Order: sequence, then C-alpha cells, then structure tokens
Amino acid sequence: MTLRFNSDGTFRVLQMADIQDGPNVREDTIRLIEAAIKKTHPDLIVFTGDQIRGYDPAYIDTFLRRRGEQPGTHIRAVTEIEAKIRGIKRHPFTKALLEQPPTDDNWMIDGIGTDSPKLVKRNKRDGRNGSANKLESWAQSINRATAATILDSTRQKVRDTFAAFLGPALEARIPFAATYGNHDFQCGILADEQDDIYREFSGCMNPVAGSSPLALEPGTFAIPIEASDGSGRIAMSVMMVNSGDYADNAFDGDRSNSGDREHAGDTGNAGKSGDTSGNTGNAAGERESLTSYAKYASNSRGWDLADSDGYGTPSPEAIEWLKQVQRELGERNGDGLAVPAIAFQHIPPQEFYDCLREVPAYTPNAVEGARTFAGHCYVLNRDVCRPGSRLGEAIGCADENVGEVQALRDAGGYFALFCGHDHKNAFVGHVHDIDLGYAPTCGFECYGPKSRLRGIRLFEFRENNPVSYVTRMLTWGDLIGRYSSNELRVFFEDHCVTDLIGIRNELRRPQVTATLLGIGSVMCAVAKIVSVRPGRPRHRQTIQALGAATQGVAVATVGQSPICGMRKICGKSAKYQQNVSGTN
Repeated sequence: MTLRFNSDGTFRVLQMADIQDGPNVREDTIRLIEAAIKKTHPDLIVFTGDQIRGYDPAYIDTFLRRRGEQPGTHIRAVTEIEAKIRGIKRHPFTKALLEQPPTDDNWMIDGIGTDSPKLVKRNKRDGRNGSANKLESWAQSINRATAATILDSTRQKVRDTFAAFLGPALEARIPFAATYGNHDFQCGILADEQDDIYREFSGCMNPVAGSSPLALEPGTFAIPIEASDGSGRIAMSVMMVNSGDYADNAFDGDRSNSGDREHAGDTGNAGKSGDTSGNTGNAAGERESLTSYAKYASNSRGWDLADSDGYGTPSPEAIEWLKQVQRELGERNGDGLAVPAIAFQHIPPQEFYDCLREVPAYTPNAVEGARTFAGHCYVLNRDVCRPGSRLGEAIGCADENVGEVQALRDAGGYFALFCGHDHKNAFVGHVHDIDLGYAPTCGFECYGPKSRLRGIRLFEFRENNPVSYVTRMLTWGDLIGRYSSNELRVFFEDHCVTDLIGIRNELRRPQVTATLLGIGSVMCAVAKIVSVRPGRPRHRQTIQALGAATQGVAVATVGQSPICGMRKICGKSAKYQQNVSGTN
C-alpha cells in the first residue's frame, strides 16, 4: 500500500497510545477512537505501544507461566485477584500441573510449562531410575500439548482485542501501523506473532521484518509518504520504533529484555537474538513458536519493572537503522538528501527530562522524577514547551541513555519524536533541535488522567514543509463529554499510587491537599465536640463513622486503584471482533 499527500498538500496522522486492554475493549475507548476518526478523517493511524494489557486476567495462563521460580509478586497478585473477581479460570492442565507437579518417591518435576522440564531430587539418593525417566518423558509430552492449546487460545484473545480497537479504523478504511510497548509481550504472544495477527486486518502497514531495508524488526520500520503529484518522490517518512520493554544488565550485550527480539523464533540459547522474520504461518513456524514460548516461559527476565533493571531501549541495531534508513530514502529520491521524518515509539528517552525545569519539592503540581531522576522535582519548562502541554507524572525513561536522540540528529531529517508510556503526560517540547512529545492514554481500562483529558493526538503535515506541522489533542472532554461511563473507576485510576513517590506527587496536587485538610478539619472539630461532651454516645459513634469514612477517602487518594467488578460487554466491541478482512 502506498501513502501520498492529499491533493491539497495535507497529510493527517492520529497517534493512539496505551489502549492497554484485554479482549473486551472498553466501550468508552472505542467511542473515543470513533469520534476522533469521524472528526479528522485521518490518512494514517499509528498505535505507539501497549495496545495489549499483557497482565490482564484473560491471559492468566500465558502471563503467569512465563516464570516459575521467582514470580513478580505485585503483578501476580493483581492478576490472580482480578481473575477471581471476574470469574476467569486457569486452563485445567495448567492448574493441575502447577498445583500438584508429577512426582515419584525420589524425583519431582521442576519447570512445568517449559519445553524441557527438569528432574529435581527429593532425597539424597543418587542416580535416575526407570520411574524418573518415564516421568520426564511424560512431562515433556504433556507440556508441549498444553502449551500449544494455551497459545492457540491466547492468539485468539489477542486477535479479538485487535479487532475491537481497530474496528473504527477498519470501518472507515484508514491505514494503520503499530509498534510495541512494555506490556504487549506479557500476554505470551510475542511481537513477531502479533505482527502476523495485525496483518490479518486490511489496511495494516506493518511489513514483514527484514523484507526490505525499510523493515528492520517487528515494530521498527519506515512508512514513506509520497508527494501528491504521483511522481513517487518521498516527501516525508513516518518511522515506527520498537523501544523494547524491560532492561536486564546482568546479561552481556542485552540492553532490553524485549521478548520479541530475544525470544521470537529463537531455537538457540535463551537470551540470544533469534530469528525475527515473523514466518510463523507454516508447520516449522508453529514448532518455532512452541520453542519460543518454552524459552519465554522458563526465562527469568521480562516480567515487570520490579524485577528488571529499568525500562528498555531500542536495540543497537535499531539505533543504527535510524541512520541507515535516511540514506536509503535519500537514494530512492535520487538526491541522497535526508527526508523529513517523524518517529513514533513507546518508551521515551532521557532527553524528555530536558523539556522540564527542576523546582523545589514544595512546588504545587510538581512531579518527582523516577528511578535515575528520583529525588528531583520538575514542572514543565514553558520556554521550550508548546501551549496546552501537560505534565501529569514522572517521565518513565530507561536508566541508560543509548544515544537515540543524538542518532536522530546525526542522521538529519528527523524533526520530531513522539511517545506514549506515561499515561498522564501530554506535552510537546523543543530541545536538542528536535520536538519531543507525548500522547496520553486513550484507553479507559488503565490508569491515567481524568476522563476529559484522555485522548488522541492529531498531526497535520504540509507537503511543502512537513517540519512546520500542527499538532493538538483530541480529548474525551472535547469529543464526547466531561464524564465517562464509569467515572468512579477513572477517579481511582487518576489518583492511584503504588509507592512513596506517588504519594508525594499526589500531595503536591492542590485539590488533593485541600480535600485532606478539609477532612482533617472536620475530624478535629468532631473530636473537640466529643471531648467536651464525653457522655454522649452518639458523638462517639459519629467520630467512628467519620473516621471510617476518612480512612476510605485516604485509601482512595493514596492507595492503589481497586479492581472494579465485571465489566459490561461492549456491543461495538463484539461487532468489531467480527470485522476481520483478508491479509494485506
């Protein structure tokens, strides 16, 4: 499929970030996508990662089976609890094998869910007996069959998710492209296979990895936009970049834990780069998929942030490709000049902090930096940021700066890099001779800002000067209304915190501080009344009730967002799940 500027010299792109949902995508998310498409009539939609809520209970078998020896306790607990609330059950084979691993008198199976389970001694007896050998053989066969069944089920769930949020784009016949974030792979279906599923839908621009110099790996590729005159000249390019997921510095040469690059189609040693060709449609591909899943399940990396060395980064190959692809595009134009280009990815690089200004900790609405930048508080630097910019949370960048922004500058042509990942941020700043910007979450299943601030970013480029683009947010408040269909859930998602930094950031929000002070004043007043009239039981009951209510408010303000009950099934989601066209 070839994309061109329109006859009026314009080209419009919608960036959608962090849908982060399970198979039954929330109705409000789909309504927002529909409204944005109808209002703007875009020429291209880019999804910049975390389309899949990999830790959703729908994926409980593939999510929890990836790591048996040291599970991430926080995410595991959330997934298990939410699964029970929503009535989602484990696969019978998985449940049986995990709860009661097969044993004999001397041996037990370790590594259930992997392609090569290990026998572990139950006592000091040496040597394997015939019973142990039979046990090992049985475990290998049953695990392969179970993995195949579970993976097939998970693939369909991923397909249903794609069909739901792609529904409005498919109905409007809008081309789309997708890259990957830190949660997509957690469902157990890795980026190469997700690429294959995306290509089942008409309008998908994701190429097969390695099929041309413009396609490096799943999630890293170029989309040339040709001139409107039909000459074939590339007037601009949209670059999609896979920014990885989680880092693990304990492994040499491994910047990112990216399950797609490190495990997809990998039949060698775990942790080594494997085949990312994405050829999984034949019998060999299916065998590779099983092997890949086994390594993915047994490898101790790639669980969540708490178990890693920070967020991931683009691979060294991707950084080099960002330079080489500009030379390729220049050669195709015949002049060797860098083409004006905008890049999209999920995780922001460290240079995004250069759009901020450090301030004292007591500054209202300041946010404390994360990880490497912890202990410092920031607000937007209005001297470099565009009007309408918002900073709602810390920038969740990698601990390591791999020089991506410098590579963009060295390559020439790149005028902007836009990310997702940090759901509450929606700023655009100009630093290091390049625009760095965000789109907030457009989903209603995950944490984020108030309903009216969740949205989709619109870009409008002019053929004669793509660098002077116009961008603005299309928010729920502008397109739909002030409140969502489940405003209580959104309130908790807006105020949820999981650590001390989050609590401090909440206390810097004037509305939160005023609310807590108001509650404290009421409690003090009631306590004073009770102390003056100690013999009145009703007063004691009153203060107990107020105390309980205040405790509930405090939990809502500084505690983790609770899991809401059964979600209602979206009619539009069900409709779109059936809207699957042929492979493009």
